Amino acid sequence: MQNSLEKAQSWAFFMLYKFPKNQPFIALLSYDTPEQNIITHPKDAKKFGIEFKLNVKNSSPINHFIKKYPIDFDTYKKSFDKVINHQKNGDSYLLNLCFSTKIETNLSLKDIFEHARGEAVIYKKDDFVCFTPEPFVTIKDGFIHTFPMKGTINAALPKAKETLLNDPKEFSESAMMLDLMRNDLGAISTEVKVESFRYIQKVAQLYQTSSHISAKLKKGISFDEIFSSLLPAGSITGTPKHETMRIIKECEREPRGFYTGVFIYFDGVVCQSFVMIRFVKERKDRAGGLYFFSGGGITVMSEAKKEYDELIQKVYFPF
Repeated sequence: MQNSLEKAQSWAFFMLYKFPKNQPFIALLSYDTPEQNIITHPKDAKKFGIEFKLNVKNSSPINHFIKKYPIDFDTYKKSFDKVINHQKNGDSYLLNLCFSTKIETNLSLKDIFEHARGEAVIYKKDDFVCFTPEPFVTIKDGFIHTFPMKGTINAALPKAKETLLNDPKEFSESAMMLDLMRNDLGAISTEVKVESFRYIQKVAQLYQTSSHISAKLKKGISFDEIFSSLLPAGSITGTPKHETMRIIKECEREPRGFYTGVFIYFDGVVCQSFVMIRFVKERKDRAGGLYFFSGGGITVMSEAKKEYDELIQKVYFPF
């Protein structure tokens, strides 16, 4: 019997199914609050307070500051240790552990949207801005492509690229993610092929590694079948996916909402989607203010302090 979350997810994907095959649409699909999902025609985006830009390579400068107030290390380590214990018990092999960092800045969400760069830059009025460097899946001419991003290092460090590529923990993380995404694509596709494994990209002050996997979609498969099979994205959950998601709920301090969800844009021919990381949320509750959500992949080889530092390094504006 379906629980309320599964029912809400089913409703969201049914909404994808309702769109005619060649009709453009956009979708904001959350990680864990599907009742907030939005699916509409691109020309109606502003009715929902949504604006977006794709493939923004250059940012425009703006005078700004950002002050970070992350959770303290002891609090982080308590959750980290829970994850490691589960992994030692064989419950999970890779888990993406995320937290929010309170920030102070002279910029509004709209300011950040107007000046940021990313594969997709998404703004929802009075709610959040996201400037993600991570494509999820691209669908074109009967083929599907995915680009899981795993592995991060400060680009300013000496021999940063070599260090990242030769780090056994980062290699293991990428290899596990590759296997997960190949299996996920195998449920909806044939001819699954690894096009590239661990290529380096520079994202602001960070180097990150990604991989590229392609496959031929099964004949007649619909968008709702594709995304209901693939979501949530493996790169921000872990493996095995469903048990790892249960552990995430146990170890993280709050729901993720749209953070680590997926933004989809279909122009009638090509469907592009993006994992919503690099994410700033405006809170209206008692906590108030702006919070920057970030995280990183944890394996049994992870070091708590290194992972904590990476969490904070990822709190930045891309301009």
